[in-house]
Order: sequence, then C-alpha cells, then structure tokens
Amino acid sequence: MVDTSQRRRHDNPPPRTANSESEVLRGFLDYLRTSIAAKVDGAPEPMARTSAVPSGTTLLGLLKHLTYVERWIFLGEDVTDWQATFAVEPSDRAADIVARYRNAVERANEVLDDCTDLAAPLPRSRPGRPAASVRWALTHMIEETGRHAGHADILRELIDGTTGR
Repeated sequence: MVDTSQRRRHDNPPPRTANSESEVLRGFLDYLRTSIAAKVDGAPEPMARTSAVPSGTTLLGLLKHLTYVERWIFLGEDVTDWQATFAVEPSDRAADIVARYRNAVERANEVLDDCTDLAAPLPRSRPGRPAASVRWALTHMIEETGRHAGHADILRELIDGTTGR
C-alpha cells in the first residue's frame, strides 16, 4: 500500500485553445497525450510493467497500446491483434515506450497539420475500408486517450502515490 502522506500532485488545467473546432479538438487531444506520457515518464521501471489490477493492465502496456492506436488511426498501420498491443516485452524499457509514443504522436500531428477539413477522410489508405473523417478520428482519439489516461492515473497512484494530470 502506498503511503498517502507522500502524495505528489502535479495538476495541469485543461488547455485554453482558440475557437475553431479543429484547434479545440487538437488542443484537448494534445493535452491528454501529454498527460498520459507524463504518467509513464519517470515511473519506477519494475512497477510500471507489473499489474496491480485483476485485468492485468500495466502502465507501460497502456502507453504501448496507445502508440499502436495513434499509428493505426493517423498513419494507417495495420493492427491484427489489439489485445497484444498491451503486452510489454522484457526488453521494453519505460523510456523507450515513452519515446515511441511521442514519436507516433509527432508523426500523427504531421498528418493532421495537412488536414484542413474536419469532414474530409483521413489521408490514409486501407484496402477495402473507407477512411474515417478527421473529425471522427480526433474525437475517437480524445475518448481513447482520455479513457486510458484515467486508467494510468489510478495505476500510477498505486505505484508511487503520484496524482494529478
């Protein structure tokens, strides 16, 4: 059990963005992306890869999964086994998983920088499947990242008492 007298709270308020729909959606997505990466960054290595919940979810597994989701949605990379995207290999280091996630986010943002029409399909090709709209992709990624950021909040608090966004 974590000593709650040692809790550290680092809370960042939601972003203040411009008024366009695109800027609001991208602002909130980047806010959540930064929040979850910060949850993993600096977490004690052995505990970040160990599950403290019956589902088997780990802090590193959450970020590894989100890396795959970013690449799937925005870069068109194929994923055949979503459950496997949560698996953390013995060779996976926390710093490497954080770096891969940040790289996927950077590449996704490069794609989004060229997307000026939220109703247009994402510029990725998937044989036999139409691409989702940019609006749908951003909204889905906000939901997906926010959901897993909440999981990460709980897991990180169980690991070392760190709280906040």
